[in-house]
Amino acid sequence: QVQLVESGGGLVQPGGSLRLSCAASGINWWSMSWYRQAPGKERELLATIVSSDGRTEYVDSVKGRFTISTDNWKNTLYLQMNNLKPEDTGVYYCAAVTASSAYWGQGTQVTVSS
Repeated sequence: QVQLVESGGGLVQPGGSLRLSCAASGINWWSMSWYRQAPGKERELLATIVSSDGRTEYVDSVKGRFTISTDNWKNTLYLQMNNLKPEDTGVYYCAAVTASSAYWGQGTQVTVSS
């Protein structure tokens, strides 16, 4: 059974940092991504990492501030978020793509506010 479980969200002041984690089990993934859904907006792709070569991609709004990575066993996906801004507020989801399907975690709330 595939499970993706996010953690690490919370309340942080502007300019602060958070690291999100996504524990993946029961899955041999091709790529994994982080998405964000801000209040009243559609879910937005933020960053992707490819299993085969570790290549990463970012949306322009988070380049230079966010870093996507995995542990050595590719069981845990991370999103290091620095210099957070109020517009980074939202529910953050991890997603995994395999040869045959796509899977989502349940999301973790990040609120950037003073």
